[in-house]
Amino acid sequence: MEHYPLIKMAHSLPGILLLLGVLAHAWMLWNARRKGDVAVLQRKLNNTLRLSLPALGLLALSLPVSGWWLVHLGGFPLGQTWLLASALLFALLMLAGLLLAGRLAAWRALGTVAAPGRLLAMTTGYAALVLVLLLVIMALMGAKPA
Repeated sequence: MEHYPLIKMAHSLPGILLLLGVLAHAWMLWNARRKGDVAVLQRKLNNTLRLSLPALGLLALSLPVSGWWLVHLGGFPLGQTWLLASALLFALLMLAGLLLAGRLAAWRALGTVAAPGRLLAMTTGYAALVLVLLLVIMALMGAKPA
């Protein structure tokens, strides 16, 4: 039990970094698109797809492991409904993240600043879905898992 605060920080930090990372990348891509410079947008899309999304994916994949460890050491009872809801939300988050990566790759392949309306709408929708799922998962994890 003496390691509980350390594990709590090790679980909270990736969640916060994940949320801030998604928000920062959404802001950077929106800002690059708004300025209209193709080279800047392509560089940001390349960096996002090559470096940031894998790093954010690793952060997301570390959360169930550190969360289980945290709950196990804290002695919280895990109800079946809570486990099912968290597993489904996490699976949806991973699916939405993969779909978002695909839309960003399609946008990068175009090589233009102005993505077609449907592609831009789908990219924005997937990004919003990722943010909403992250917030719902954080709210669920903040609730008592009984």
